[in-house]
This record gives sequence, structure tokens and C-alpha cells, in this order.
Amino acid sequence: MTSNHKPHVEAHEKPLDVPAPSVEEPTTPREPLPAPGDQLAPQMRTATGVDAGRPPSDRAQQGPWLTTAQGLRLRDTDHSLKAGRRGPTLLQDHHLREKIMHFDHERIPERVVHARGAGAHGRFTSNGAASTLTRAEFLKPGVETPVFVRFSTVLGSRGSADTPRDTRGFATKFYTSEGVYDLVGNNIPVFFIQDGIKFPDIIHAGKPEPDREIPQAASAHDTFWDFVSLHTEAQHHTLWNMSDRALPLSLRTMEGFGIHTFRFIAEDGSTSLVKFHWKPKAGVHSQLWEEAQLTAGKDPDFQRRDLADAIQNGAFPEWDLGIQVFPDNEEQMFEGIDLLDPTKLVPEELAPVEIIGTMVLDANPTNYFAETEQVAFHPGHLVPGIDVTNDPLLQARLFSYLDTQITRLGGPNFSQIPINRPHAPINDMLRDGFHQDAVPAGKAPYRPNSLDGGCPFKAGEDVSAFIDHPQVVEGSMVREHSASFDDHFSQPRMFFRSLTPVEQDHVIGGYAFELSKVTWPQIRERQVKLLVTIDEHLGTEVAKRLGLEVPTPLEDVEIVEMPPSPALRQVREEAYPVAGRRVGILADGATSLTDLEAVVDTVTQAGAMPLVVGPHAGRVECAGGDFSADKTFFSASSIEFDALVLLSSFGPAEVDPRVQLLVEEAYRHGKPLGAVGQAGDVVEAAGIAGEDAGIVVAPEATGVTEQVLELLGHHRVWERLARI
Repeated sequence: MTSNHKPHVEAHEKPLDVPAPSVEEPTTPREPLPAPGDQLAPQMRTATGVDAGRPPSDRAQQGPWLTTAQGLRLRDTDHSLKAGRRGPTLLQDHHLREKIMHFDHERIPERVVHARGAGAHGRFTSNGAASTLTRAEFLKPGVETPVFVRFSTVLGSRGSADTPRDTRGFATKFYTSEGVYDLVGNNIPVFFIQDGIKFPDIIHAGKPEPDREIPQAASAHDTFWDFVSLHTEAQHHTLWNMSDRALPLSLRTMEGFGIHTFRFIAEDGSTSLVKFHWKPKAGVHSQLWEEAQLTAGKDPDFQRRDLADAIQNGAFPEWDLGIQVFPDNEEQMFEGIDLLDPTKLVPEELAPVEIIGTMVLDANPTNYFAETEQVAFHPGHLVPGIDVTNDPLLQARLFSYLDTQITRLGGPNFSQIPINRPHAPINDMLRDGFHQDAVPAGKAPYRPNSLDGGCPFKAGEDVSAFIDHPQVVEGSMVREHSASFDDHFSQPRMFFRSLTPVEQDHVIGGYAFELSKVTWPQIRERQVKLLVTIDEHLGTEVAKRLGLEVPTPLEDVEIVEMPPSPALRQVREEAYPVAGRRVGILADGATSLTDLEAVVDTVTQAGAMPLVVGPHAGRVECAGGDFSADKTFFSASSIEFDALVLLSSFGPAEVDPRVQLLVEEAYRHGKPLGAVGQAGDVVEAAGIAGEDAGIVVAPEATGVTEQVLELLGHHRVWERLARI
């Protein structure tokens, strides 16, 4: 009897719908293989936005023959043209010159921030709930809009790991019928600074220190803490960065936020102010700090691999898009909170999030460079019915994002790169420049004109023109901010006190670790004084772990006591879906095939991903037949799984030490553990009590698995973590 378990595809393996390679080198000419079913390329649009009516694959390689970039067929690409077999290479070798020239220029400057990214294609479907607030066409009932999403870390280089303690970018490009709309946000709802003029300062402080170019992708160093301890406005975002929010388990389990307040304009001209929220249907989950460190070493590509694998396996990530709505009053305040201050949030208890649509990511990029690396976002890519506000950080971003593309993407025509092309007609009167892919016709790239029949014409509101909302602007020209921006402590206190005790302890640990890396005691002392001002328990515990005397709080600081916001917690009583979560199933030669198949079936029926771990790769003989191992005891790591079910029946003295380590780490990281029958010996060998929280030991495979999945709905066994 043979198990019908089909191994789940890992990122380093070929997809199941691609023909297997032959052992020998293929020699019969054939057309290029089709793209795997999980991949999608940008739609075939002309540089002026017209649907070309051709499949995206027409942009990929064509024909069976090797050619130059000009289409000249080649018979050899392994030998340069030489003067005799042992002679010098000839300058006239045009193929060598073209091949090396292109290779020498394959790289473009990486992003200054958000360099490390992963992307996916998908679709957004509006439920129409926002249609009374905005005239934006893509938010009307039932409208489906193609999207491309790029997730990223902020501080690290493109070659850094996926899992540092850092803010994550969450940028979405909507290809609407009215033009491109970009929602460029983060997984944290507030930012370090209130004015964009400070953006170079915070990034210079957070990046590797310029004398040694270390540390990579980390804020645990002198310059970062020197800056944020001297800029009290940075304390709120820094507190979020020390929380579990900066260590997301997966890109699929991150919330997203637009950070700023935007303006919706309705059909009748009425306006509202809104804040955007992405709510993951899989729940909001994070790694532990030790787990994130292990992941960075064992699999630095963990999160991008997880996203690609989930899509490839049909576990499509989903987010609901929601908005908080506020009256567009003259003060632009809500319940005493300045809506133009990007270091402030509005608790959901004061302004509930109303869901306006759902996004599904269902296709991987065909080519990382062409899509994920070259995609260009800009908060000023707007559509009728959505406008910006006077948030001073947003105002600076409106310049910065556009300006940076000139260097990165080689000129002003970056919107013509396939991943950036709008799905709407383009008649912009812009001409020439590097990489002009359109072929503009006519004589008159100006208006008014008569030589081109007056085209292009100005649009009116009746044809969805973008109308700048009229605002009264008055006052003296000053370099100042509103007094309402001055409160830097009320919201950090509210956030910390909203967390559960175990989450608060993680924040304390985050501060203690990071500040222990600071070499100047004066900086540590300065920051701890701010923490005591935010919350006495927070500051006292961090001071103890750093061996510092507990300082007195800052004087003359007025803090508004805000009630806790349970919506800010990740640890909640309600269970989250387990769909898409990864369950490791440890099996060996003594495992019952019947038990293995029961576990795999139960996990699959719940929508989770079963991954069988065996003593070696390929087929493994077991009791009653054999099974296919997705991973091996040698290669598997606890970081790859959200829960474990053990089917190995070796006695305690015979437990493979690699299995024991995997189980010990999973236990230490609070993951649910199940053991069927004699597999309880493995739990015993790891020094774990079978009756401990989150440990299920029983003889029946299906029952054990069901209990493990129930525990997994709460992400971790928090009772166990509270003791560790």
C-alpha cells in the first residue's frame, strides 16, 4: 500500500504542472516551456495604456533558437571568437560584446529604503460600502480591479534577511479603469517622524553606521537610538517596532495601514477624511525574537518563500480593506486626535473600521526583476474621488517617491515599464527621455493646438476628471507645526497598556536587547528615561535588564490618559482561521501509514498545509506501505512549522537528536505539539511533560490532529510562553 500524500511544493522545487526534466541534455528543438500555473505577468498593454489583446506570455522568450538581442540566430554561446584555438579574442566578436555588456548592466540601484521586497499579483473586489463616500470607480459595488502588491523591509539591503526587527512596507498598485491608484503603506499605523524633512535623518540613523557599514538590517545600534531618544515624536513608532508587530510570522499574517489621513470626495462634492486598514483573513501573527533570529540564519528567504509557496499551493492570501471615516471639519481633529499627525492613530473603539472590499493574491510574478524590482509606487498616483491631505510627512512623500524613480529606473518613462503601465488610455503630451517605449504621433505635444485637431482635450467631471478639492489656505510662511503635534507620550502609553502581559514582556525584551547593543551609556539612560515617562512598569523592567537605576520621568510632560484599545492586541480570545498554516508531521519507518494518512487528511480538510518530515528524502518504507517525505530530519527546522504532529514510535533512548532539537525548539516557541501513541516517547525524550499546556498525547491520530488544529487557531500556546 502506498500513501497518496502529494508533497507540497517548496520554493526551491519545480511546480507540479511543469514537465519533469530529462536526465540527458535535451537536443530536439522546441518552443519555450509555458509558465507555471501559479505565475502571472503584467497584462499586455501598450505604452499608452491600450489592451494589446495578447497573452502576457508574448512578452517572454519566443522561438526555439538561441539569438542575439536583435534576433540573430546563434550556433554557439560557449566559445568566444579567437584568432586560432589558442589565440587572443577578437574585438569583432559582436555576440561576446553584447552578452558581456548586458551582464555588466543587469543591476540597477536598489531602493534606498524598502530594498528587500517580495511581490504578488491579485485582484481587489469592492463591496460598494465606500461608494457613497467617494466617486472612485474601483470602489463601486462589485467592481473587480487587478492589483500588484509589494511587501518589504525598510532598513535592510536587497540581500538582507526577511525577518529582522523592522517595519514592513505594504504597497498596493490598483490598475483601475481611471488610472493607477497606489496605496503605499506599512504594517505599522504610525511613523517615526511628523514632518518629511526629517526622513533622511531617521533613515540615516537607522541604516548601517557609515564608518563600518554595520549592522545590516537592524536598529540595535548607537545612531538609531541616539536619534529616536532625542526626538520624542519617534517614541510611538519605536514602541511598535519593539513589539511583536515588527516580527511578522508571514507576509500573509500582517495588517497593513495607509498611515496618513486621506480625503474621499463623493459624487455630490461632499468630503470625508479616511484612514485605510488592510485586515488579513488569516489573522495577525508574529514570530518570537529567538525564532526570528533562527529564521534569519536558517532561511533568510523565509517570508518571500512562504508567500510564493502559499500561492503556488492554492492557499491564496486574502485581506479585507477597511476605512475609518471622520468628518472633514476645519480643525481636522477627531476626539482630540490630530488627523494630520502621522505619529498618531485613532483607536478602532472610537472609529470602527468599515470593510469596503477584499483583496486576494493568487499569482506569483513571472520575473522578479521585471516586476517586483521595477514596480514603482507613488502616493501621488491618485484617482478621482481620492485626494491627499496636508499631513506634512505625506506632502514630502509626494515629491520623494516620484523623484527617486529618475535614478532607479533610468529616466522619466518608468510608467511605461510593463508592471507600471496603467490599464487606462494615456494621452499625456510627455515626450522623449530615456526608455521611451511609446511612439507618439502627431505634431503638437502641447495645448491648445489646431495641428492635431485640438487633441488632447480637457476632461470635465462628467467624464471622471480628477478635481482638486478646493481648500482655504491662509497664514504666514513659517517652519513650525501645530501645537496639537506636541503630545508625544499619550499614544505610546495607550498602546503599551493595550497589550496583554505576554506582549508587554516581548516589548520589554525588545528594548532590553536593542539598548544592550548601544555602546554609549548616556544614550541608554536617555532612552530609559523616556520609557519611564511612557509607563513606569515598562521603564523599570528595561532599566533592570540593563543594570541601570530607574530614572525619574520627564518633568512638565502632560499626558492624556487614554483607555486601552483591545483592537491593538495580537493575542485575543477568539480563534483565527488555520487555513494556510503549516503543520509538520514527523514520521519514520515504524510509523503506521494509516495514521499518517489520517493526519494528512485532517490537516488538508482544515485548509492547512501538511508537510511530512521523514528520515530521508523520497519514498520512505513504513508500517503498511511507504510515503513521500516533503522534508527530512536533517533539513527540517522548527521555524518552518506552526505546529507539529509526531508519529515516530522509537523509544526515548533511540530518538533522533535532530528530531529532539526540532521538538524542543517548537515547544520553546509556544507551538502546539501532538503525539500519537508511542510518539509520546519523543516528547518525553525532549524533557517535556505530556500534560503540559498545548501538548496533546493520545492513541488516535485524527483526534490528536483535531486538537492540535484547535490550539493552532490561537497561533501559540500563550500560557506556556508566559512561563518561559
